[in-house]
Amino acid sequence: MAKPWQHFRTITRHRHAVIAHCFRAGIGWQGLFHDLSKYSPSEFVAGAKYYAGTRSPNDIERRENGHSLAWMHHKGRNKHHFEYWTDYNPETRRVEPVEMPLRYVIEMLCDRMAASKIYQGDAYTDKSALVYFMGGKDRRIIHPKTSDLLERLLTLLAEKGEDAVFAETRRLLREERLK
Repeated sequence: MAKPWQHFRTITRHRHAVIAHCFRAGIGWQGLFHDLSKYSPSEFVAGAKYYAGTRSPNDIERRENGHSLAWMHHKGRNKHHFEYWTDYNPETRRVEPVEMPLRYVIEMLCDRMAASKIYQGDAYTDKSALVYFMGGKDRRIIHPKTSDLLERLLTLLAEKGEDAVFAETRRLLREERLK
């Protein structure tokens, strides 16, 4: 019975960290709805079963089964995941990445920061999310503009800290509203 409780605590701590980051980033209302699908049976049961505390249960489920049904459910309902943003291109006849709207890129930034903090604990630094992002960059299927913006924001976080990156996200949102 310990795993469901531990999983619940982990996803709730993560969600609350994302909410706090979203408020600082200028998308507070959006942050309130972050990752609610993790509490649904489709995601929660698998999350509790594969809970490890140091990494995503989806990774463990994927290794065991060759896929993660919980992840497929999650990415299809949460627009802050770049995997959500794919569509069929009738010209190339392939599924390809689509550029993400700014507010979801910012939520993805907040999500990555919070995940790094939760999973790394005391080992977390402002460079952690950038290191993780760069480690998978060559294998990621993400729109180039989305990737470039996220990398730029994560680099700003790594070099200048949270205050600087959140000031930049608020500036980008103001700029977008003026268009």
